[in-house]
Amino acid sequence: MSALSPAPVLNHPRRRLVGRDPSEAHRAATPLELLFDLVFVVAFGEAADGLAHHLAEGHVRVGVLGFGIAMLAVSWAWGSYSWFSSAYDEDDWLSRIATAVQMLGVAIVALGLPDVFASLDHHEPLAYQLLVVGYVVMRVPMALQWLRASQHDPGRRTTLRSYAATIAVAQAGWTALVVFAPPGRVAVPVAVLLAGLEVSGPLVAERRKGGTPWHAGHIAERYGLLTIISLGEGVFGTVAALSALVHGPSGWTVDAALVGVAGLGLTFAVWWMYFTVPSGSVLERHRARVLHWSYGHHLLLASIVAIGAGLHVAALALEGHTRLGATGVVLTVAVPLGVVMVVLHVQWTALARPGHALGRTFDVGLTCGGALVLAAAVGLAALGAPIAVCLVVVAVAPAVAIARSEEHTSELQSRFGISYA
Repeated sequence: MSALSPAPVLNHPRRRLVGRDPSEAHRAATPLELLFDLVFVVAFGEAADGLAHHLAEGHVRVGVLGFGIAMLAVSWAWGSYSWFSSAYDEDDWLSRIATAVQMLGVAIVALGLPDVFASLDHHEPLAYQLLVVGYVVMRVPMALQWLRASQHDPGRRTTLRSYAATIAVAQAGWTALVVFAPPGRVAVPVAVLLAGLEVSGPLVAERRKGGTPWHAGHIAERYGLLTIISLGEGVFGTVAALSALVHGPSGWTVDAALVGVAGLGLTFAVWWMYFTVPSGSVLERHRARVLHWSYGHHLLLASIVAIGAGLHVAALALEGHTRLGATGVVLTVAVPLGVVMVVLHVQWTALARPGHALGRTFDVGLTCGGALVLAAAVGLAALGAPIAVCLVVVAVAPAVAIARSEEHTSELQSRFGISYA
């Protein structure tokens, strides 16, 4: 290179994290964020596989507890990354490296999930070491990113350092659990306290420290994309159930067709329910309503992934590889679906209809109608109806919620100026 040649210019030089404009037009998820999301396909899959396997074996407590631990760790780390990106994403080389390290952490967490399930199943001390190592690898870069932003954005320095301090203290605690390996009677309450510290961090930073310049449309899109990823478990479960039937001795049968209709119909119905209310448009006008909405997503995402696990249990049952009876198999799909319907309706009410009294949060027609359909499916299973038929009945339940929510379309249009065209 000639001495007079200009120095090469990096496409992604280090930038100042001064905060994005929360009213920025056409803000959308970046390719880096979409790449980050891909790792969570694996993590959700591992969590769903562990839940399905233990439910099929009749080990309900083990499956639910292990699944709950896995989903909270995974979804919480995803949320922290997405909230930071919504407020301070500059996509420079430091941010890219931090994202790559966090992706590695997600992969480590996924590798540690089988150990968690196995230790619970064998009544051994919880094998959380690899899970915690992966979680700390995810979270330390996040704390450093918040600290980095605090140096460049003095007006929000208190808020950003609050985020960083909460994450750093929690990771020190998680690391101490791995290093000192205290007995369960000590480790469990310490873990509960550390989880509480993690969960309280955004509440303190956003409500008491001034908040961050997150973008309503962007954060709504990010949660929507993760919801679609979680719905993928329903597709996987449906394909597994179909494979169990069509590759069996009977091949394509009416039961196979019913399972396909039920599984994909259920997945599509949950997608329809979720995207009925355009959350981003509402949050643009009412930013203060975001915390309950975002926190509710952790239970919502876990329940959606659990539906996919339930469909996988149905596949195992159709192959004759489960200790659950037909009623238990149907419950593995009906219970998480019921939770999804309740959580979504609570979010709809609190997000788009805050003026209604608390007593109307649970619409009688919605909750009772959906519950009756789910109860009918379980009842049919108890009476000996084929699992495929019962799953079709389960898939009908979301139609009640969809019909009810569609009634409020005109109300939302007039209140928030939203167009569905």
